Amino acid sequence: MRRVPDTFGALDISTDPEGVVARKDVDAIIVASPDATHAPLSKACIAAGKRVLCEKPLSQASADCIAVMEAEQKAGAKFVQLGFMRRYDRSYQEMKRALADGRLGRPLMMHNFHRNVETPAADFTGAMAITNSAPHEFDVVRYVVSTEYASISAFQPKRSDARVAPVFMVLETVDGQLVNIEINNNAAYGYDVRAELIGERGTVAMNNVAYTRIDSALAQSTSYDADWRTRYADAYRRQNRDFLRFAMTGEFPATAANCWDGYCAAVVAEAGVKALHEGRRVPVQMIAKPEFYK
Repeated sequence: MRRVPDTFGALDISTDPEGVVARKDVDAIIVASPDATHAPLSKACIAAGKRVLCEKPLSQASADCIAVMEAEQKAGAKFVQLGFMRRYDRSYQEMKRALADGRLGRPLMMHNFHRNVETPAADFTGAMAITNSAPHEFDVVRYVVSTEYASISAFQPKRSDARVAPVFMVLETVDGQLVNIEINNNAAYGYDVRAELIGERGTVAMNNVAYTRIDSALAQSTSYDADWRTRYADAYRRQNRDFLRFAMTGEFPATAANCWDGYCAAVVAEAGVKALHEGRRVPVQMIAKPEFYK
């Protein structure tokens, strides 16, 4: 930890996050600490009147998300930008534009898969795939097709070893669309995220992002990244630039996710875990959207 100032040019280092938030020489905050700290630190930033870019999730508990929304509404202005950076990825933005310009007609289905090389921990579970990995898909699908979820079902096959098996989810939206999401945290071959949106008059699909292809010895091969860092580097940069503008002007970015979006992801994840454990379709029951977030 003591190497951080030298590596990144930090002016100071502290193990007291609330103290950092309270400092007069700190204008804005990025929260990238463990998940359980996101909601309380976001509330501390709101209380201090400082804009915060909070890594997802806002909380894994929807009740905590509601508490942050209440604090923000009481403050009378938006302070929290949530780190759902997939919204800033060019592929998803082009999907959203293709739908908006009418080429696809009414959206019917969206297929998604999210594959990692291996799980970060031996005790990673299917429920954790829903609460930790899937929120990216939960959010970006809402962003692309502009709707909310009505129900979720979740299934998990059996692997031949002790590693966590993929989780497959089917969601229905309030306007009758279908969404499926595969989360595979032990895909082995590489980091791979793709999606396809099906409309009444056409489809738009995200291509595999590969920077090289090798043709040799009567065979063809494609290289994959080991994780998300290269794949979403540009999306993170665009998100961070939006946050800097937000911190300086107080104008909430049009593309960014807010506390309501964080709440929605948490509610869907809670219902998804219940669906996985109980083996049934579970309704997604949300509070009414506050006027503040409309």
